Amino acid sequence: MIQYEKFQLENGLKVIVHKDKATPLACINILYNVGARDEDPEQTGFAHLFEHLMFGGSVNIPNYDEPLQMVGGENNAFTTNDITNYYLTLPVSNLETGFWLESDRMLSLAFSEKSLEVQRNVVIEEFKQRYLNQPYGDVWLLLRPMAYKVHSYKWDTIGKEISHIENAKIDDVKNFFKKFYCPNNAIMVVAGNVETSEVKRLAEKWFGPIPKGPDNKRNLQPEPEQTEARSLTVERDVPVDAIYKAYHMCSRYDKEYYAVDLISDILSRGNSSRMHNSLIKEKMLFSDISAYVLGDFDKGLFVISGKLTQGVTMEQADQAIDEELKRMITEPVAADELTKVKNKMEASHVFGEVDILNKATNLAVSELLGDAGMVNQEVEKYLAVTDKQIMEQASIIFRKENCSTLYYKSKK
Repeated sequence: MIQYEKFQLENGLKVIVHKDKATPLACINILYNVGARDEDPEQTGFAHLFEHLMFGGSVNIPNYDEPLQMVGGENNAFTTNDITNYYLTLPVSNLETGFWLESDRMLSLAFSEKSLEVQRNVVIEEFKQRYLNQPYGDVWLLLRPMAYKVHSYKWDTIGKEISHIENAKIDDVKNFFKKFYCPNNAIMVVAGNVETSEVKRLAEKWFGPIPKGPDNKRNLQPEPEQTEARSLTVERDVPVDAIYKAYHMCSRYDKEYYAVDLISDILSRGNSSRMHNSLIKEKMLFSDISAYVLGDFDKGLFVISGKLTQGVTMEQADQAIDEELKRMITEPVAADELTKVKNKMEASHVFGEVDILNKATNLAVSELLGDAGMVNQEVEKYLAVTDKQIMEQASIIFRKENCSTLYYKSKK
């Protein structure tokens, strides 16, 4: 059970404090309620560009990393389609340095043409390296727009195309910052050997004076139900053929999410999972295969991806996957198999809670999803899933007309 206290500043910043006496470190995690889904369709990749810009220095602190490293701290960030998350860890005795650094970049990033140019080039290079010049790198650039026709999940966090980043103007970037990177659009979690009274004092001192930003009400168009099977075949310079199947599913908010997540575990978690046993070991159709959920905050995707063994056709691979999914719909999961995946889930959950950074991120995400206390109910929700709920969700999700398939062929 993760114990925590929370309070809110007048400018709307939510603060959660988790005390952990077992560590000499403190972690500050700031989650901004903005992701790639909040971008203008003609200006994509901005949330991810900001992840880079936020390390480019603020008005009073030209180099973010230097003061942090001087006090023995380290930091990083990540962007998804739903959120942008910044975190740092440092010795608890230097906690105030973390508050100073984070508050200054929330208050006033240093927007110069130079810093924009530098970070823009970094992102363009990343786009080319990771998405265009890496084997299978463009999968999500192909799969998302096939699965989504309306909702803004139809582009990846890197953006739709390089030109959107190349053409990013300083005013566009400033407007994006003013709209989303404000205290009332953020959740700060401070975890470690800290006292709530001290966190409150530092939060008031460093974040209290930052003015509130606009109230952002999301009004995203929901994705209509998919009514026909979609497919796309591409040829690329890759070592082996691969197949990617994306099925629409519920959102991370929905109570059904836990059953769906367990389906992915039954299918491909570990060497004793169904797909590993059947499709890799026995039938030798794949060299690797995995099933996973993206965990999106709006209605998301259940994805199956696999690399085919040499000589296996796409039709054989497709059919073999379909047979495994059919089993999920028609046969109840055996009690011991369900218990096994639940035990694995519980073990990884408990193991994950050892790390203060994990706890801080999970508290922030839970608060965004509705209440930080949800972090303590996750395991129960998984343990309560029944074989009947699993069959129900499998029959809703694994329908041919609900699937977008990418046939990714190796150039012969």
